[in-house]
This record gives sequence, C-alpha cells and structure tokens, in this order.
Amino acid sequence: MIKVTARQRIWRLLSKPFVFFSILMALKIYLARFVIFDGGHVWMPLATGIPSVWVAFCLVELLFHKRKLGAYLVVNLILTTVYFAVIMYYKYFGVIVTYHALQQVGQVTEVKSSVFSLLHPYFLLIYVDIVVLFILLLVSRKVRAWGRSLAVREPRSATAAVGVLSLAMCVASIYPYKDGMNEILQAQNMGILNYEAYVAFGASKDETIDSSKVTQEKIREIKGNEAKANPAYWGAAKDKNVIVIQLEAFQNFLIGLKLDGQEITPNLNRLASESLYFPHFYQQVGQGNTSDAEFVVNTSFYIPQHGAASQVYADKELPSMPKTFAENGYETATFHTNDVIFWNRKELYKALGFGKYYDKTFFGEEDPVMFGASDEVLYDKTAAKLGSMQQSGKPFYVQVISMSGHHPFNLPERKYKMKLPDKYEDTLVGDYIRAQNYADFALGQFIDKLKANGVWENSLVVIYGDHQGLPVYSLTKYEKRLMREIYGREYEAPDMLNIPLIIKLPGQTEGKVLEQTGGQSDLFPTIANLAGISLADHIHFGQDILNETHNVLPQRYYLPSGSFINDKAVFVPGLDFKDGVVYPFGGGEAGKDLVTEEQYKNALELISMSDSYVESLPERK
Repeated sequence: MIKVTARQRIWRLLSKPFVFFSILMALKIYLARFVIFDGGHVWMPLATGIPSVWVAFCLVELLFHKRKLGAYLVVNLILTTVYFAVIMYYKYFGVIVTYHALQQVGQVTEVKSSVFSLLHPYFLLIYVDIVVLFILLLVSRKVRAWGRSLAVREPRSATAAVGVLSLAMCVASIYPYKDGMNEILQAQNMGILNYEAYVAFGASKDETIDSSKVTQEKIREIKGNEAKANPAYWGAAKDKNVIVIQLEAFQNFLIGLKLDGQEITPNLNRLASESLYFPHFYQQVGQGNTSDAEFVVNTSFYIPQHGAASQVYADKELPSMPKTFAENGYETATFHTNDVIFWNRKELYKALGFGKYYDKTFFGEEDPVMFGASDEVLYDKTAAKLGSMQQSGKPFYVQVISMSGHHPFNLPERKYKMKLPDKYEDTLVGDYIRAQNYADFALGQFIDKLKANGVWENSLVVIYGDHQGLPVYSLTKYEKRLMREIYGREYEAPDMLNIPLIIKLPGQTEGKVLEQTGGQSDLFPTIANLAGISLADHIHFGQDILNETHNVLPQRYYLPSGSFINDKAVFVPGLDFKDGVVYPFGGGEAGKDLVTEEQYKNALELISMSDSYVESLPERK
C-alpha cells in the first residue's frame, strides 16, 4: 500500500480547479477591496465575495466536466474583467460601475488617454494568472496533461449542495442592505459580484411619481421658494446676446490661485472682479460628464438614473433654453471642436432645439489638443462667427464648449504658458493646473476678440465649469498632499464638485461676490430672468439664484444616491440619512445640524419628479 504524504494530499486538493481558482479569485477580491473600500472587517470581502464565485464554479462543475479547465478559465476571465472594470471606473467616477455603463463602450476610444492615465501598473496584476496559465498551456505538456486529468465529474449531489448553500449566502449578504441608499456601502457589505446581481435584478430606489402632479408650484413648495412679483435683475440683459461658455473640467479653486507668485487664471480673476461671481456653485452631472452639463444647463432637469442624458433623453421633445430663446426672437447655436456624433450630441442638439451646431467640420483639425482643434482655434473662429451673427440685427443665444483642459491634461509642450514649481512636475495636479492655465490664456484671447468686434459690450456672458477635473479617488498620496497645501486642509468631496460661475452683465464694471449656493440646473431660470423672459409656464427644477438665497441641489452620480448640497454643506447618506456623513463648506467642523432629514427627503423627491416628468415628455418626431 502506497502511503500518501501530507504534501501530496495538499497538492491534490490545490490541483482541483474549484480550489485553485477560488484562491485566485480571493486574491482579486482583496485587490478590489484595497483600491475601493476604506476599512471594514478584514474577513468581510471573503465572506461576501467567495460565495458568489462559488455559485459560478458550481455551475461549471455541473455543466462542463469534459472541458472543465477551459470553462474555469472563461469564468475566471469574466469575473476578473468585472473586478477590473469596477476598479478602473471607481478611480475616476468614485462609483461602482454596473452593466448600465455598457452603453458607454463606444466612447472609450475617444477617451483612451484618460482611461490609460488611470491604469496603475498594479491593477494589471489582476490578469497575471490568466496570462500565465495561457502561456503554460501553450508550452507545457504537464499543464496540458493536468487540464485533461480534470475531465472528471465530481459528485453532483455535493456540488449542487455547495451551490445552493453559496446562493443562500449570497442572498443573506444582499437582503439586509437592499434598501440602502449609498451604493459604495451596498457593494462593500454585499460583495461586488452580489451587488452587480442586485443592480441587474433589483427594483429601482427611486419613488415613482405621477408626472401629472409635477408642477412648478410643487417644485417651489419642496424647495421652499416663492414666486417673486418683482425679481431683482429682471431684464438686465434684455434683447442682448447671451454667450454661455462651458469650461472643460474647471474647478473653482483655480480662481485666485497663485503658485510661486504666478496667477493660474489671470483672465478669469480679472473677469470675476468685474462680474457677479458665485464661489459656491456645483456640478450636477453624471456618466455623460460634459454632455450632461450641456443637458442640465439647457433644460434645468436632472440627469437620468442610468446613462448619459444625451443617450437616454435625446429622443424626447425637451423644453429648453435654446427653444425658449428662439421663441423670443433669438438665433441659437452651439460650438464644440469635437465631432458632433461623440456622446450622441447630434441628437441631443436636435432635442434641445439649437438652430445650428458647429463642430469638427467647422473648426478643422489644425493645432490639435485632445480630441480636436485647440481652444485658441475654438475661440478665434467662434468670435468671428459671433461677429457676423450680430450683424444680422437679431440677438443670439450661443453655447461655447471648451475642451483643451480635458483629463488627463497632457497638454502639448508648445501650449505651455507657465512654468510649474518643481514639486508639481509629473503629477496629475501639476498637469491639471498647467492645462487650465492654458485654457484661461485662450479664453482671454476670446474676450479680447469679442471686445474688438463689438460683441462683448452687447452681450450677457456666463462662464462655468462643466465638471470636476481632479477626482479625489484618482489622486496619489503625494498629489493629495499638494492639494492639502493649496487648500490648507484636506481636499474633499465638496471641493471636487465645486465649479466657478461668473456672470458678466452688459456694461458691468464693478464686481460682486454672491455667497448663495447654486448648481448647473439653476442657470436656465437665472439667465431667463436676466433676459427678461418668463418661465411661468415652463417646468424647471433649478431656481433663479439671483433672487433665492436658499437651495437644495440633489446629486446623483459622483456621489451616492440621496446625496445633496444645501447652503452649508454636502451630505452623503450611509444606508439611510441617520448614518450619513456631512462635509461642511470650507472644511469646517461637521455636524448634523448643517443638514436636515427633510432636505434629504426633498432631494430624493425632486430627483423622482424630474425623472417622471422628462420620461413623460413626447418623443421627438
């Protein structure tokens, strides 16, 4: 009788594919935990992650005993890719990606430089086992023999029992947290694969609201606003041109910032000192980023629950700022140097009702930066076009979308307009600051050209950032230290979402800082007030921030569901309101007295109302 040693018994156990691939997946589960989740019990990832892996492995054992190794490799590749996608997506958006993001796949080639910039080398370790096994299968007879030896059927009753038990453990991990609001905590407590299944098959968190009950009076009631009989600034820019400039990835901390005595944004600093400047203004975008900003600003609706607004709502007859201004005698147009088909903008612009769009076909490919012609080309050709539009005698409403400051901010050296301090070189923070310094330079040229051709003094000019540029989740420890030096405190969620808003009235020479909170959904009603255009019969979820000093801004994507911004802080829920986290403006002392549960419920209701209303709009013919 041949005696089996302990080492042989261990080897036989480890050589079983169920055990071997379970160990590999356990390592990947912990890699995802290290990148995404802050803290938590050390054994929790295994307790929630391995059962969902075992469900898949039990199916392999039951269905593929003849080609078992190949089936395990395929399942391993699929599960690994899920974890890899979750890690990569989190590093930019700070959310757990789900199958809903598959509709974005077509955009990846356009933003491949951004994707690669987020790819830390150690992330690729998640695929090492797959590559090594594939090579070994090609070159090693022993490994191929091992693969053939696996073509045995394990006891079906035992395999089925493990599968059922594992499925029960998955359900037990999901059920207690199914009603939680914070998707990050849900994924942490459920396990990533369980969370993906929950999202795929679970019900929406949003409350269904009858669209017929969505009225402007109800929106005002929820927000605590009253209709103003004689609003301030009414008609201050009546019959004037309206130029809305959307700055790519531009955050508010850049305004007034100096490094080694150098002003980063001298042109915007000067403009802010002569205009209405709102330092507490915030993004409200989601998966569509720049195109979402265009949607929110031009409709005063919130982004959809899943997907980019330009893809989800482009088939709707959208009440909008371009349509409203066109009805009041304005020409309308939008300018963007990228191809209009990117992010389905061609259909979005039809839905918004822009009279014309000017894209890559108009601007050409000269002086390329990122996805198209540089901001200098954008502003040069746009200024000339606006000059000719003004000669028609009709006022115009136009939106100008900048792009040279796009992530990952790898500005061509020929565009450098400043010398970075040495400690900022070769960092995302430094690249960002240098790119936005160039964006400010190009904007200054645009302003000069508009002054020279007579458009500037005859126009209301509105400038804001479209979305954050420096995600908290993407920064290294060193880069976070640089941001801490800039802010004088930790760089947090409110800072990331804080974008500037500058409103330059025609003929205005004296500036004013307005401290009230505002968001991108507030621009339509604010601009309409300045133009003297009534929105009495127009549903809008934003408010005229020149006439309101209190606000509640629901946030949907860059922060977990149920997050909102009020006059004092940013609130992020836990599983519900009670275990949420408050981030005060300016990094002050957190306290639940800064937010209320009523505001939390109001933010959720506003989101549901917007969803219901937009979904009820007729489809565009």
